[in-house]
Amino acid sequence: MPTNNVPVSATTRKRVAQRASYICEYCLAQDEGSFIGFEVDHIFSRKHNGSNEESNLAYACPDCNRNKGTDIASIDWNNREIVRFFNPRTDIWAEHFRLSSGFIEPVTVIGKLTVDIFRFNDKVRLPDRGLF
Repeated sequence: MPTNNVPVSATTRKRVAQRASYICEYCLAQDEGSFIGFEVDHIFSRKHNGSNEESNLAYACPDCNRNKGTDIASIDWNNREIVRFFNPRTDIWAEHFRLSSGFIEPVTVIGKLTVDIFRFNDKVRLPDRGLF
C-alpha cells in the first residue's frame, strides 16, 4: 500500500513541533498566540512521493505552508535556473537568511527564492515577528 496517502500521526506531529520548539522552521514565527494552528509540512510533498518520516517533515506556520504548497523549487530568473527551496532538515537557517529589524533578508539564491515565494516579509506577516 502506498504510504503517501497515510496521514501523519498525532505522535509524529507532536515530535515535529517539539523539535522545532513550536517555531516555524521557515520564517521563525512563534506558534504561541497564533490564531490559526501551525502545521506539519511535507518538505517533499506527497505528490512528489515524499514520506511521513520525520526527516521529511517541518513545523510550519499556515502562511509558509500555504505559500509553499507542494512546490519544492522555483526559478531564478537572473540565471534561468531552477533552484530548490530552503530545507530545514538539511540546511542551516543562518546560511541562507538573516534577521534584520524583524525582516528576513536572503543571503543566498535559495534564501531569496524562499523569501519571495513564501512571502516572509508581507506586511500582514510582520506582526508575527513583533513588527507593527
